[in-house]
Amino acid sequence: HLVTQEGLPITSFRLASSKRRFDRTKKIWVDGETNWFTINSFRQLAINSASSISKGDRIVVSGRLKVRDWDNGERSGTSVEIEADCLGHDLVWGTTQFSRTVLVREDPEDDEPEENELDSESALVGAKSR
Repeated sequence: HLVTQEGLPITSFRLASSKRRFDRTKKIWVDGETNWFTINSFRQLAINSASSISKGDRIVVSGRLKVRDWDNGERSGTSVEIEADCLGHDLVWGTTQFSRTVLVREDPEDDEPEENELDSESALVGAKSR
């Protein structure tokens, strides 16, 4: 994962999704078209996914879809991104072992919340994993 200058952890990776179908005449499974998605995650999800997901893992993603057209002068295209709310292994294809993340504050004495700062998002932004 990367950390922005503001201290926000971010993880971004590309995900290939291919639809498979059974060809009844040949009696074999064949790959269909592959769609590529950029998966972005932030905060604790970015930290946990960077240490849990590896290239080639079958995963499930839930989040917000963003489709953007781009043009850099020489080429143009469409990017499809998912800002992940949840990521995990697809248990149809294997097993996994879960370990709960323990959130630890860097300096609890200096981290007293000011009025109106007590929401779940600000608590996650100031947290890091062990």
